[in-house]
Amino acid sequence: DISRDAPYWGFEIPDAPGKYFYVWFDAPVGYQAAHLRYCKENGEDFDATWGPDSQVELYHFIGKDVSYFHNLFWPAMLHGAGFRMPTAVFCHGFLTVDGRKMSKSRGTFIRARTYLDHVGEPEYLRYYYASKLGAGVDDLDLAFTDFVNRVNSDLVGKVVNIASRCGSILNKQYDSTLSTALDDPDLYAELLAAREEIAQLFDGREFARAVRLITSLADKTNKYIDSSAPWALVREAETFEKGRAVCSQALNHYRVLITYLAAVVPQLADKSMALLQTELTWTGLDQPLLGTQINPFKALMMRVDKKKVAAMVEASKEGQNTSKAKKPAKSQKKQEQKVEETTSDIIKIDDFMKVKLRVAKVAEANHVEGADRLLQLTLDLGPEGTRNVFAGIKSDYSPEDLVGKLVVCVANLKPRKMRFGLSEGMILAASGDGPGIFVISPDSGAQPGMEVR
Repeated sequence: DISRDAPYWGFEIPDAPGKYFYVWFDAPVGYQAAHLRYCKENGEDFDATWGPDSQVELYHFIGKDVSYFHNLFWPAMLHGAGFRMPTAVFCHGFLTVDGRKMSKSRGTFIRARTYLDHVGEPEYLRYYYASKLGAGVDDLDLAFTDFVNRVNSDLVGKVVNIASRCGSILNKQYDSTLSTALDDPDLYAELLAAREEIAQLFDGREFARAVRLITSLADKTNKYIDSSAPWALVREAETFEKGRAVCSQALNHYRVLITYLAAVVPQLADKSMALLQTELTWTGLDQPLLGTQINPFKALMMRVDKKKVAAMVEASKEGQNTSKAKKPAKSQKKQEQKVEETTSDIIKIDDFMKVKLRVAKVAEANHVEGADRLLQLTLDLGPEGTRNVFAGIKSDYSPEDLVGKLVVCVANLKPRKMRFGLSEGMILAASGDGPGIFVISPDSGAQPGMEVR
């Protein structure tokens, strides 16, 4: 049934008064009409794309709710009219927001303009969608907590962090000049060996699998940096040049990773080319950057601000009064009480000495099923054994970021029974009014079990 009865908008069927073409029957003709106008305005050959002998690859990307018309009516119309058919028609599932159908009242119907006004960085969303998209017709959920965690942990914390860690050292210690040889050519070759597989995954629209593979290569790079510790190498004359080689190796890895991701995060790729002073090309990776200069490091990408995401959701709500009622002004007496409470926060040295702080090494880290904020850590305190600790840092750290990391632990905190298990301590972390949680780490040389005082 390709017709609709009046009243209906659209095009009336010739010689059939009161009958109109159903919109999704005639709408695909607009693909040709728009392209025909483009060809006329730019002197290009319309038949080279749409003629029966066309060698052009022609793809449609559509939502699954209109697949019936694009896979049945439209190819039949093209065939009957003497035009070529699409090379393929690719269908996407629906997009839900925080597990629910889009709703203006709940703030889950979000316009691109609202996203840009509040969150600002389109690369965040491009990366998040790519990390979840496959070739199948599966629905995709924009879950804000997962969105913040995945972008901050993987894209910023794992990939971009490579450039920020080592680019700054090269600027400050080595006049921004790369070494003349790679520190570990075999490791660089390992990253290049994934190039063909990543290309095939992108061509096959298996974007999530491609992103996972790229992220795993970033993990290997970060482990290489951690084990090499270039920040320590620069302190000694005999290891100074080794520090340059390690940082150069890491930046070459970053060049490989951002080249693989360039189609997903093109603006980040442009900033990276400016930093490295080189083009990012698939075949150009065969030759590592050696002996060249990089530009002074500037922040390539900031972490997603959870407060800005919340503001976007609020701004997306329609018909609701989202302004908070102003609290009544405090009396002078309450203000004075506040001052007294502030001064009473001062403690004596004896109070501080009651807190037993120890250096600990994260031996194991895992997600906690059913917990939005928690990670489960197994801490090695050296002579004092191991402790099981639940830490509310999931928004900014993934388990892979933490294994092997030195932290500071409150070792004499009374164990707390939680619904996920027993927490036997607490790790120290810093946070402020802005975004981000930052785990406190001791300087290199500290060992598990050492006392912090």
